[in-house]
Amino acid sequence: MSTVSTRAPARADRTTDRRPAAERGRRIRERQWPAYVFLSPWMIGAVVLTLVPMAVSLYLSFTDYNMFDPPRWVGLRNYGDMLTQDPRYWRSVGTTLLYVVVAVPLKLALALGVAMLLKNLARGRAFYRSAFYAPSLLGASMSIALVWRALFNDGGSVSGVLDTFGIHTGSWVGNPHLAVYAVVLLSVWQFGAPMVIFLAGLQQVPPDLYEAAALDGAGRWRQFVSITVPMLSPVVFFNLVLEIINSFQVFTPAFAISGGDGGPADSTLFYTLHLYERGFTASHMGYAAAMAWLLLIVIGVITLILFRTSRSWVFYADEETR
Repeated sequence: MSTVSTRAPARADRTTDRRPAAERGRRIRERQWPAYVFLSPWMIGAVVLTLVPMAVSLYLSFTDYNMFDPPRWVGLRNYGDMLTQDPRYWRSVGTTLLYVVVAVPLKLALALGVAMLLKNLARGRAFYRSAFYAPSLLGASMSIALVWRALFNDGGSVSGVLDTFGIHTGSWVGNPHLAVYAVVLLSVWQFGAPMVIFLAGLQQVPPDLYEAAALDGAGRWRQFVSITVPMLSPVVFFNLVLEIINSFQVFTPAFAISGGDGGPADSTLFYTLHLYERGFTASHMGYAAAMAWLLLIVIGVITLILFRTSRSWVFYADEETR
């Protein structure tokens, strides 16, 4: 009798424990379905507008497709022709790499410098922050790129100002050695977005660190190197990754400034512009799809390298507690 009396309540406890658990699960599922309803437009859009086109483009990269006839499977021929038979492809790679190497550091340096000035600004910070951010909203448009082309063309404002100082450059747009730098300057002019992020990061740096460094005799430069840069390194890393990814995909300024052909002498033949020419001008859509996927792989590898190497130079305030 004693054995029965001790085991029966245990079975009853297990039964009563299951019922509240099942009831809680049912209530959780009832509360979750509205979330799935509201998320459904995004999930449908992600599948229909992103995942399905990506799968189709991956298939087309292995085909000979001209948008008029059915695609014909050619395997890796597009990738082989791209790397071995297309000299303009490698010129587009070189132009894009030059643009990334020059434009990204200049843009981030200018954004950080302006953010530091705005941080110490007592009055009008909101106005200047909005004013400096405005080019980031406007600079990607075709109209601004056409205005930029006019500024750097022969007889434009830039060449006119430089002529007054005895610097005769003529038309930047028509000069194979200067045309790419007109696109670089247009990118640097759009420093507003990383500037706002830098400004937010600077406002999170504890003022006590600067006060302690000043008491120890550290000057402005020493404070910048020893305090600002390490404390701001996560923000620098974030902006660096975004700007590199965006720079590899530059298209509108190159198209407008070069007139759509990458000239003069292919000096503004960016990767995406060459991709556009092969896909929509020459109707080699399979080749263009292969170029797009190779670009995706390269950007992914560079991003992975940045994340791997960030452990040696990105400092997080809470890393000592991990």
